[in-house]
Amino acid sequence: MKKTLIATALVGLFASQTAVASTETEELRKIIEQQQKVLADLEKRLEQTEERVEKTADVVETTAATGNSATTIGGYGELHYNNISDNLSGKDKKEFDFHRFVLFFGHEFNDKTRFFSELEVEHSLAGEGKNGEVEVEQAYIEHDFTDALTGKAGLFLVPVGIMNETHEPDTFYGVERNPVEKNIIPATWWEAGLAFNYEAAPGLGFDFAVTSGLKVDPAKFDIRKGRQKVSNASGENLAYTARVKYTAMPGLELAATAQYQADITQGTGADTASAMLLSAHAIYNYQDFSVRALYAMWDIDGNEAAALGRDEQNGWYIEPSYKFTDQIGVFARYNQYDKNAGNSDDTEVKQTNLGINYWLHEHVVLKADWEKQSGAKDSDGFNLGVGYQF
Repeated sequence: MKKTLIATALVGLFASQTAVASTETEELRKIIEQQQKVLADLEKRLEQTEERVEKTADVVETTAATGNSATTIGGYGELHYNNISDNLSGKDKKEFDFHRFVLFFGHEFNDKTRFFSELEVEHSLAGEGKNGEVEVEQAYIEHDFTDALTGKAGLFLVPVGIMNETHEPDTFYGVERNPVEKNIIPATWWEAGLAFNYEAAPGLGFDFAVTSGLKVDPAKFDIRKGRQKVSNASGENLAYTARVKYTAMPGLELAATAQYQADITQGTGADTASAMLLSAHAIYNYQDFSVRALYAMWDIDGNEAAALGRDEQNGWYIEPSYKFTDQIGVFARYNQYDKNAGNSDDTEVKQTNLGINYWLHEHVVLKADWEKQSGAKDSDGFNLGVGYQF
């Protein structure tokens, strides 16, 4: 009887254990099936991701092959208020002027070829009897032939001076651009033609350009008014420009430019007036201190220019500045220029500016400066301005 009971108990225990084992096996099987489904789902997602990556790569390759790359838009502008008293003529200048509104348009066809342009509205309004103009200031194709040699063709800024190529309001001190580069160089100055830049070594570059030239009135020989702005510009006499620039030393920039034109009147004068422009500048930055200095001169042949005393025209300036913070900087600039340096009269103009820049943002600036002119001119007053670039 006892053996029967023991046997019955063992059978029951074995049966219960078998049932437990069967239940655990069933649960384990379900877990394995679920994991297999998860793995299958992950594998499917991975295949889909790889497929999307391949499609994206195909799009990138197609884009590069067809040249459909980035198009960029930017611009700059500046509003001025001038309050200047003319102590000689009594004609004071007290006015507001949205001096410039400029839009940039650029496009990269590929990593070697690109387009760049500037469209500018000066003095807010343009048209018959208005003060302003609508101008295409730049429009050129640029191509990298090698890592060291780049060329451009179209309408571009002449490689001369400090401000001619870099003149956005957040990049310089003072409300108005300095009078030396404005009247002698004359910035902003653009021409049409071909140009090449060659980087001979890190920090040593050479520029050479063959372009349209100036066309000055032989009765005045006013260099600034001789800019044709590539509007049905006379091409009788081309201009040849060469520049060397050194930037290998941190904080230092040295550059010199020479331009030659066989006849700056484009054949409209009684005699040929060949002209040579020479310019040199230096920029030095040390921590929060900076100084800029520039010299420029014209040497013009011909009796007509000599009779006006304008066979020689020259000017220079020096500008130290100091930034107390990233937002606040002060400057002083002494300018001296003479558009009639070829005569014996006292026609030299001296101008002093003292002022402050306050950057609301790296590319948004408020400006104020005091101005004093002496020599051939006698005036004083102040200027206020706001400028931006994006």
